[in-house]
Amino acid sequence: MSSENPPPEYGETWVYESIVKALPGIDIPTWAALAIQLVVFEVAVVAMAWYYDVWNAAIAATAVIFVATIGSIELLRISTLIRRIDVPPTYSALLFSSNMEVVLSVLAYIAMLTHLFVFDPQVAETPLVTTLFGPEPPVLVVYLTLLILWDVCYRIGTGWWASITGLWRSLRFRFDHETARVFQRADLETWGFGVLQLVLVPFVLDQPVLLASLLAHVAAVTVVTAVSVTLLQVRSREPDATRS
Repeated sequence: MSSENPPPEYGETWVYESIVKALPGIDIPTWAALAIQLVVFEVAVVAMAWYYDVWNAAIAATAVIFVATIGSIELLRISTLIRRIDVPPTYSALLFSSNMEVVLSVLAYIAMLTHLFVFDPQVAETPLVTTLFGPEPPVLVVYLTLLILWDVCYRIGTGWWASITGLWRSLRFRFDHETARVFQRADLETWGFGVLQLVLVPFVLDQPVLLASLLAHVAAVTVVTAVSVTLLQVRSREPDATRS
């Protein structure tokens, strides 16, 4: 295991990390970037809720902001763990440089928008958008809401990709005990973020499609992570369990 690694190069990171590091003339610590993300979104939500009197939407938005912020923390924790060790180049490239997490995030976001603005209005007596924002949703409130939803969808998509590539890594390679423990911890961080998303359940109890999707997502991440962690545990016990 290497004790110190150089900072990751642009393009060898998740998109979230690349954006933060690519801003010209701006170099702020990670904790400050996370604090800014949390404060800016929450202040904007409270201000618009007060101005437009949409406090129902504000409560739900606060929960989503909380999940997205924790997601940012988890993404950084996972990437830090993985970069601490000597990982197979194919796994690192697949995880960080493929941008597949963006593809998964876009798919999740489009599915969310389709449900909110097409499917739900067709089947619900009172659509969720109307419940949250009233019959004439304020433009700025909807804009902010869609931005926050993208924020959390990106974290969810990245969590999917981290769990999928983690399972592929555990199937494809064998590691020594120390390396396997680091990967197990990274996998459990991914699982923890998935389980954290259950805090959104109270806000979708009246939305069977969203509720089923959320529960299925958490269950899938749980199963994939469990298989990956088990493979790491079993295969690292083998006498010749070195990285191949």
